[in-house]
Amino acid sequence: MLFVPSVAILPTYFSTKIGLAIGLAASGSSMGGERYTPAPFVLVFITDIPAGIIYPIVFYRLLPRIGFGWSVRVLGFMAFATLLIPISVMKMRAQPPRVRSLLDKTVFTDWTFMSFVVGATIGFIGLYVELFYISFFGQATGITNDSMSFYLVPILNAGSVFGRTLPNILSDKIGPLNVIIPGAFICAILVFCNVAVTNLGGIVIQALLFGFFSGIFIALPPVCFFSLTADKTKLGTRLGMGFAVIALGVLAGGPGGGGILQADPEKLNWNGTWAYSGATLLAAGMIFVAVRLMKVGGKLMVKA
Repeated sequence: MLFVPSVAILPTYFSTKIGLAIGLAASGSSMGGERYTPAPFVLVFITDIPAGIIYPIVFYRLLPRIGFGWSVRVLGFMAFATLLIPISVMKMRAQPPRVRSLLDKTVFTDWTFMSFVVGATIGFIGLYVELFYISFFGQATGITNDSMSFYLVPILNAGSVFGRTLPNILSDKIGPLNVIIPGAFICAILVFCNVAVTNLGGIVIQALLFGFFSGIFIALPPVCFFSLTADKTKLGTRLGMGFAVIALGVLAGGPGGGGILQADPEKLNWNGTWAYSGATLLAAGMIFVAVRLMKVGGKLMVKA
């Protein structure tokens, strides 16, 4: 509910560097001079960094002191205070001439757009296996102690802040598909490399690197939707439809990985879990390659 309206509004304020705008929005970064930034741009994900880095640490520290109930309430008060700012400034730049349809039926015949949605959905399956289980992986294998296993999540999210910004800047120059394709393959390789992680340094580097490259998956799909939508008046509808499908990948990631992880009653099947995650990310990368071929053909040195 926060993500789609904010991203749908952004393109109406930017004619160029839309990748940078959405990347900064998704990262929650304070980058960008205030005098160059339209007010609605300030709204975008001012709570994103707290959600990924500060909130978990606050909750972890407060839980033994004030209990679960009040720890959750403190997070709620923090969210309420920070969300007052975007709620107060978020507005559409121009009202549509008529009420937009909930569904854009042309999507179902736009094979390039639909193929990208399928690829992103499959990619998010693998993405969220790693995001959900890297902390438990460190704890269950004895690579980290209980405290350090918790801090793997903020470490991963810290890497993601830059991963949601820098690749988006590059996407403005070479095209979003040219960035998300290698990003998907690198994420797959990193997940497969979990099989060889046996020490604290390895898992921390893994968390940082995967956090960075997973940021591409978080921040670039809206830019790709923008690039693959010819009629920009339908962008908001297509964003909603696309993310409604992609959410199914998020839903399947954690439970699917968990099912594989505990398939063997004798021991946790980490290798199978990482293979499942890496294979889906690899498949997503291959689908993105097909989308690029559908959009621009076999040309290599072209913005896509």
